[in-house]
Amino acid sequence: MGWFKKNKKPKEKFSKAKNTSKVPLRPIQYSNMVILAWAKAVDGNIEIQKWLVENDYEELVHASYAIRLKEDSRTWLMDNGYAHLMAMIDGCEGNAKAQKWLLDYGFKNLYHVARAIDYEHDSWKWLAIKKLPQLAVLAKSIQRVKDKIEETHNDIHSMNKD
Repeated sequence: MGWFKKNKKPKEKFSKAKNTSKVPLRPIQYSNMVILAWAKAVDGNIEIQKWLVENDYEELVHASYAIRLKEDSRTWLMDNGYAHLMAMIDGCEGNAKAQKWLLDYGFKNLYHVARAIDYEHDSWKWLAIKKLPQLAVLAKSIQRVKDKIEETHNDIHSMNKD
């Protein structure tokens, strides 16, 4: 009878208490070309995904699959020092704790990308003011994928097709 326990606390991925001290964060400084390639990988371009892996950007391919709700890629990001990319993905899904974590740890660009994907106009404006069109292109690609996932989840004819 205890199926719906109200007192059960949700698992917190991005709290300060847990931190990511078990796996140090890896640097994520990408050229504009790599960010635009990542956007194409998010769109599903297999050739670009292969290029990213061959050029030591495997984390961006995993992020592309994590965006599509692939749990093994989400775990890979966390286990390999890319909690900041996973926080961006969780943040674009409306996770306020992930968004706060990004700000607390100085990932302002990822914070605004996440919020832009989640239709926050102030973050779109911030990306424009900071002259970061490559991040806007990435945000738009992720937004299209997330919108398609949401549409599929809300379509009773598409149940269990992810």
